Parts: sequence; C-alpha cells; structure tokens
Amino acid sequence: MLPKNFLAGAVLAAASASVLAEAPPATVPTVPPVPGATSVPAAPGAAPVNEVSRAEDDTFLLLREAARQNDSARANALASRLPNYVLASYVDYYRLKPRLREASADEIRAVLLRHQGTAVADRLRTDWLLELGRARDWNNFDRELAQAARSDDVQVRCYALLARAAHGERVVDEARTLLVNPPAYGEGCAALMAQLAQTGQLSQDELLAQLRLAGEMTATGPSRRIAQLVGASDTRAAQAVDVPAVAMARGIGTTRAEHEIYLVALGRMARTSLKLATVALDKNSSKLSSEERAIGWANVALAASLVLAPEAYEYWQRAEGAPLTNFQREWKARIALRRGDWKQVAATIDAMPSPLRDESGWVYWLGRAYAQQGRREDADALYRRIATQNNFYGQLAMEELGELVTIPPSAAPVTPFEVNQVAQLPAVRQAMKFYELRLRPEGNREWNWATRSMNERQLLAAAEYARRNDLLDRMVETSLRTRTELDYNQRFPAPHNEILQPTAKNLSLDTAWVYGLIRQESRFISDARSGVGASGLMQVMPATGKWVAAKIGLTDFVHGMLSDLRTNITLGANYMNMVLENNGGSQVLATAAYNAGPARSRTWRGLLDAPMEGAVFVESIPFSETRTYVRNVMSNATNYAALFEKRPQSLKARLGTITPRSGGAGLP
Repeated sequence: MLPKNFLAGAVLAAASASVLAEAPPATVPTVPPVPGATSVPAAPGAAPVNEVSRAEDDTFLLLREAARQNDSARANALASRLPNYVLASYVDYYRLKPRLREASADEIRAVLLRHQGTAVADRLRTDWLLELGRARDWNNFDRELAQAARSDDVQVRCYALLARAAHGERVVDEARTLLVNPPAYGEGCAALMAQLAQTGQLSQDELLAQLRLAGEMTATGPSRRIAQLVGASDTRAAQAVDVPAVAMARGIGTTRAEHEIYLVALGRMARTSLKLATVALDKNSSKLSSEERAIGWANVALAASLVLAPEAYEYWQRAEGAPLTNFQREWKARIALRRGDWKQVAATIDAMPSPLRDESGWVYWLGRAYAQQGRREDADALYRRIATQNNFYGQLAMEELGELVTIPPSAAPVTPFEVNQVAQLPAVRQAMKFYELRLRPEGNREWNWATRSMNERQLLAAAEYARRNDLLDRMVETSLRTRTELDYNQRFPAPHNEILQPTAKNLSLDTAWVYGLIRQESRFISDARSGVGASGLMQVMPATGKWVAAKIGLTDFVHGMLSDLRTNITLGANYMNMVLENNGGSQVLATAAYNAGPARSRTWRGLLDAPMEGAVFVESIPFSETRTYVRNVMSNATNYAALFEKRPQSLKARLGTITPRSGGAGLP
C-alpha cells in the first residue's frame, strides 16, 4: 500500500434540512448572532436550498467544467440558462473566470461588489490579483490587494512584494521568509527573485542557496531560472536535477556557480548511489573550497539519512560548517536522535531558524536533549510551552512533566437556537448545496468561509450542525478550532460502532487504535476515494482488499464492495490485525505498514541493531507523509482510549520500544 492522499476524491451526499428555529429559553444567555446570519431571515414555508431541478444542477456542473477548460463562449451560454440558480454567485464567477484577462476592471469590480463579503468574491479577487501581477498592473493590484482577505497564495504574496520592490522598497527580509519552497514559486516568485537579484537585495550567496534548495526539492524550472541569475548554464542546472550522472560527467567547472551545480548533481546522484557520490566527492575534494566540500558532504548526508544508512551520522560530521537547508537541519537532528547523541541534537536544534525551532516537535526534542544534559529547568520550560497542545508532541511533553492524557470537561451543550443560527448562514447553505452536488472542495471553501470569524460557542454549534448532516470531517475540523470551550466527542467521534466494535472485539483489536486510524485515513468520509484508488472509511486499496478477502474467505469479493461500509470495515480491520501480528504487536510498526506498506515497515525495522524508543523511531521514519500519519494515529488512539476507558492514558506506553526485526513476512 503506497502513501495516499487520504481526503481527495469522492464525498458524502449531505442532507441539508434546517433545524427548526426556537426562541432561546430564559435560562440560556442570549448568544451573539453568527456574523452574516441576519442577512438571510428565516422564511416560513420557503423551499430548502437543495430543491432545484436536476436539470439546473446538471447545467451548473457543465458550466463549472466549461470554466475549468477556459471555454468562455460555452460558459456564457450555460450561465445564461441559470438566471435564478441557488448558487448565483458561482454562476457569475464561472461566467467571468475564462475571460478574466480580457474583462475590464469595471466589469470585474461589479461582480466583486455584487458578491462582496463572500467566499467566491475572495476567490475571484485572488484570481484577478494573479492576472494583475502577471501584467505588472501595480495600480490596480495595490487597490485590490487592500480589499483582499489575508491570502495564503504564495504567488499573490510574491507579486505583492514585487509591487513594493517596483516602487523602490526594500523587501528582501520578507522575501527570505517566503522563498522557501521552489516548486511553488511560479512566475510571481521567479520575477521577485530576479528583481531582488538585479537590485542587489539578494546576494550571490543567497541565490546559490536558492539553487541548492531547488535541487534538493527536484524543482527543475526554478533551478534553470536561478542558474541564469548567477550567470551559469540553465541547461546544466536542469541536468543536475534530472540527469545528475550527465551533469557530473561534464566536470566540476571553474566558477563558483558551476561548483554549486556540480554539488547539486552530487546530491541527486547520492539519492541513487551513495558510493558513487562519495567517490566523486573525494576525487574532486581538492578543487573545492572548504565550505563547498562541507556542502557536498551535507548533500550526501541528507541522501544517506533518507534511507537511514548507518554512514549518515559520519557524513553529517564531515558536513560541519556547511550552510544547511531546513530539511537538512531536520535530518541532521533526526540522525543524531537515532545515534543517541543528545549534545548534537541540542546543537542542531539550537542552530535552526526560529520559525523551525519553534515548531512543537523541535521544542519537544530540544527539551529532551536539555534534560539529558542535566538542564531540567530549561527542559521543563520547553515542555510547558507545548503541553497544552493536544497533539503527538504536546502529549509527550505532558508525560515529561508527570501528567497523562485525559479528556477535559465538555462545554455546555449547544442549544437548538445556536445550531439554527448556523443553519441560516448563506455560506453554510451554499456549502450544503455543494455537498449535495458532490463538490466537496467548493463545499469546504464555503464552510470554512462561514466559520472563519466565529466565536467558540458558534464553532461548537457549527460542528453540531455538521454532525446532524453527517459531515463528520467538518465537525472534527471545526471543533478543533476551539481553545476553551471543548467537546472531545465532536473532535473524536466514534460512528458505526455497531459494526466496528464487534469486528474489533472478534479480532482482539484495540478499538481506540482502529478509530484513531480511521480518523486519520478518511475523517469518517465513508465514500472517500484517494488519488491512488484507496476507498472507503478505512481507505483500503483494491489489491489489498482482494488479498484480505481471499485470506478471510470472502469468496465473492469484487472491488465495488469496498464502498460498502460493513465490508470496508471488515477488510480494513482484518488487514490491521494482519500487519499488527506481522510486526510483533507493535502499533507503531503496524500503523506505518498500513500507510506505507509492510515491506517498507520491515525495512525500517530491519535497520535497527538495538532497541529504539518508539518516539525516536517515529521521528525518523523516512517518508514525511508516513511519519505524520503515524504520529497522528497514535495520538488519536491515545485520546480515544481516554474517552472510551475514562481514565488517564500514556502515549509513551502506546509507542513502546521498537526492537530489531526477527522474521515476519508474507504481506502485500
């Protein structure tokens, strides 16, 4: 089973019946109205939002597809057939989107004004900002940027800095924090980098660091563009990323930029053959400066770390003094953790830039390193910083402070009045319509827009409304945003217990672990389908389903049965039991096997030559998706156990100790 994009794909068809309005009882304090709720007054007898003709829905879906294909003529014709459609704002958006480059500013602003304050207006403005940035129309760009909600779009943010740079501002400090992910740069960030290079705001050293970063992240296009900025061959830069053997065969070159391209190729080659890379680096060592040699060993050390090679620790020692990327810093710390070199762990984390160092994981491990060095007060101060976070590292920090995981008291139940306030929100109504149309991304956008400024009582009410409409993923995500008004039954639901509990009991499986895995796999979207074909609540791959079905005697199995809830749970739970037995009863190893495949889990365990603390093993899982997955499943399971058993729980005990492998094979 390969790593999966768990939440992509099919969605639940959501019911959208509104909760009947009730006046709040006299004993219940009047809550502030949910922002925007009064704009849609309750209308007795009005038709529910999803009572439109199937023909109109079909036309709308065709309109959406025409817009996605930039077919402006077809989009306009289809939009004309929907004069009174319930999703009128999206009809306007899809009509305009294919011709955004040609439309006048007045026309676009008219649509923005008509739908002011909505999610679709924010989306349209973001699209327009990208077009204005590409056109370098800074007057209109600045005007619209001032009206936009805070954007997480990297391209928009790059254009915003480019606009300021075009006005003569110094923006390099902000650019440094933004330019950290070359695959996401696009035209806006490439133009920003070129502008800052031209004006001297980005130094040659910083541009070369960007070249290394692009190579590390397999970003060929950015590598080409950065090479041009430093006066090097863009063809050789691309070869260094895509065909490193060819780039290395061309030789090390004479300029510093050519050396950097060679070192990128060396790092890429090390991902395929550590031996060839180390031989080449030793051979050319005399032609490199001391810093360049250190950079070369850092590239080799990273490649060795990603396969947990025993030599990785030595390579990191040889890389001393190299300017490291954040990814390299993290793996240097992980290899030191595996080695038990707590002094190196502390030094590596202390040297991280503050945004990385302040992440909860590195706060926790720095605390552990300080404790190992006898700095108990400093360690406890770090643990207290994250112990209130109910996540993997927060739970571990609690245990270091002598506390176990417990379920906090629940907030007062929300009232029907509070729930109905949510039901009346225009964005919630639109979200429900999108869910009915099985357009989950658009539904989630509207839902998130509706809940973006809610207070905690309103968030709990929205989560309850989601539960009543079988949108358990929205319930979980919405309830997770509260900080003082907590409801762990919303955060950690246990649906389908009439199927799951006897299934788990029959297999002697820990029900809390099964629910913890389902919560991470599908967020309880029962007909979810991943990009690689995994299906259902437990995201079972077709080949895995067929194999498990044969093992348990389900002789009439066909792939379509994975969409059946009972079959999906039966196959998923049996597979969990098989990988658990295959991994000596370790939930950590079995969880990793469920996500990344039993062969990979066996390989990672097989690299151990001595028992390893479970948390350290999890931290050094080579696949970032699997590492995050295992952390979340184990943290989830600890919370579920606290809910089910109504007593404190230990995450550290659940993680246990991972021992070297002694047999175990035969799973797909």
